[in-house]
This record gives sequence, C-alpha cells and structure tokens, in this order.
Amino acid sequence: MAVPLLDLKAQWAQVGNEIAAAFEDVYATQRFIMGPVVDQFENEIATYCGTNHAVGCASGSDALVLALLALGIGTGDEVIVPTFTFFASAGAVVRVGATPVFADIDPVSYNLTAAEIERLATASTKAVMPVHLFGQVAEMDSITAVCRARGIKIIEDAAQSIGAKYKGERVGHTGGDIATFSFFPSKNLGCMGDGGMCVTQDGELAERMRILRNHGAQPKYFHKLIGVNSRLDAMQAAALSVKLKYLEEWHAGRRINAADYDAKLAGCAALSTPRIQPDCWSIYNQYTIREMRGRRDALVAGLQARNIGCEIYYPVPLHLQECFTYLGCQLGDLPVAEAAAREVLSIPVYPELTEAQRDEVVAALTELSA
Repeated sequence: MAVPLLDLKAQWAQVGNEIAAAFEDVYATQRFIMGPVVDQFENEIATYCGTNHAVGCASGSDALVLALLALGIGTGDEVIVPTFTFFASAGAVVRVGATPVFADIDPVSYNLTAAEIERLATASTKAVMPVHLFGQVAEMDSITAVCRARGIKIIEDAAQSIGAKYKGERVGHTGGDIATFSFFPSKNLGCMGDGGMCVTQDGELAERMRILRNHGAQPKYFHKLIGVNSRLDAMQAAALSVKLKYLEEWHAGRRINAADYDAKLAGCAALSTPRIQPDCWSIYNQYTIREMRGRRDALVAGLQARNIGCEIYYPVPLHLQECFTYLGCQLGDLPVAEAAAREVLSIPVYPELTEAQRDEVVAALTELSA
C-alpha cells in the first residue's frame, strides 16, 4: 500500500466545493489584491489566535521580514535564531541587513531554549526568533523572562504551529511581540500557493506592518517608509477562510494519528517518537521520529522502496550551510542540532490518514528497524 507523506487531494475532496464557491465570489468582485475578503480573513485569524491584530502578506518568509522591519531590526543588529529550522528563519534576518546568531536546541522539543539565549546574547542582540518546530511551542515563559530583562524583542516563527497551544493559549497569545505564520500548502492551514500572516497585540506594530507590506505607502503614492510588495491575494484569503472552519477538526485528526503511532511504535527500541512538553498542545505539523542506531538514511531508503512517504526536516543545520560560512561556524559548534540532523525522520500524519495506512507505516518501520 502506497502511503504519501501528505495527501492534499483527500483534503480537497472535503472542502473543494466550498472553496470553488468562495472563488466565484471573488471573481464577482474583481478585487484580487487586498480588499474585503482579505480583511475578513485577517479578522478571523486575529479572533482564532486571541490577538488584537492580524496582517496578511505574500508568504511566511515575508512575514518574518515584515516583523523584523517593523521592530526596526537592521544593519549592526544581531538576531538569535535556532540552527535547526527551515532556511527562511535566518534568511529573513540577512534580508534586513542584520546578523543571525545560531543557537543550539533542546534535544527533546528541538526548540530554542532560554539558556541558549543567555549564552549568546550580547549588547548587539536586538531580537530572538523562537521557532515552534513541528507544531510544538517553545518554552515561552522562560524565553520571555530572559528577553524582557534584556530589552530583547521576540518574533515567534510559528510557520508550522498555527493553533498550537502553550499553557492553554494559542500561538500569538504566547508572549512574543509578533508571531508569524506560513500558509504554504503543506501546512495544517495551507492555501493554494504562498501566503503568510503576522499577528500582534500591538496596534502600532500592526499599522507599521500594514504600511511596510504595501511599498511603505500611506496613503497611496505617499511613502512613509521603504517597504516591500508583500500582500495576501484575495483568492488565497478566500480559500484559507473556508479551510479555517475545519482547522480544529484537522488538528484533532493529526493528534489521533500521532497517538496511534506513539502506542504502536513504543516497543521499537531503535526509534524515538516525539515527546510533547507538559505545557504544550501540539498540532503535529510533522510527526518526527529519531533513528537511534546510526541507520537513518538506510531507513529512509527502505521506506521509499515501499512507497511510504517520508522526509528529513532538516538534513543540514543552518550554521553549516554553505551560504553562512562567512559567519565562521564549524562542525561541532552546536552538537545537539547536528545530532538531530543525522537522526530525524518525519512520517505521514495528515488528518485523512487511515488506520490501514498507519499500520502500513508502522509495519515498515518495525521491520526496517529490527
């Protein structure tokens, strides 16, 4: 039985007719850039996250850039970023002229820790970027305490974690100055291309991001700032507004699948399943296991031979990427992340996954890890 890593066709079967109808409504208005559909979706996201403001943009990567620009981060500033994350986290820092300072991760949650922030912070540190990886929120109380004591801003990179909770609060209401989301199609809430969002409790920051996303113009043709062109299309907002109604149902499906994997893989000594911290409620954007005997790549090959989808998030930590050699990092500098990069593997966990498909994945993992 073939089991894809993600099956968006199954999701489309549930919501496709509603999205098609929403598209027809946008066609009727002929308002494709910003407009009332985007305004509505921004309000829905703000309500969902428990924030005062939500600002749509063209991608999750751009959301990070807008957040950095709104906070005044630029040349000469340092931003602490976990090395074990998608490239956009650090790429956004460089795009605004600042310097990423790579941090190691917690070995259990794979997230940034307050201890690393204390170790790395300097007088030039203007922001930190905790990445809520794989759908689990970082330890925000301790991170917030360290940052507030030092006057450091917090941008929560929640590209993989919309709807995830920390101490009962959804991301965006978890202590950061700004939280950012990606609506890339593979995310729990994914659009029909690229899209992103920034949420904040601060009205001044929100207004600044609204201006920055539209070339810095306020009003039209009068430029207060040097901004960017990064606006959420109405078609994407229409699709996302439909999907948002189903998001909690889809989170629940992923959590059921994760619990099933937890139980059925418990006896597999070669594999370590995800561990969710007591204060966290994960949305399982990924179900990431670790191969503990140094045979991860052979395991990947075996799964692929059985037509079982899998992916390595992430095979090379950012501090070892060729484009960042100018920062002078070396192999061995951040050992926890480097070990994770050698051992992690993500398997299918999307909500439409059937019990038979899960059993197929479990049987393959058990056999290949024996």
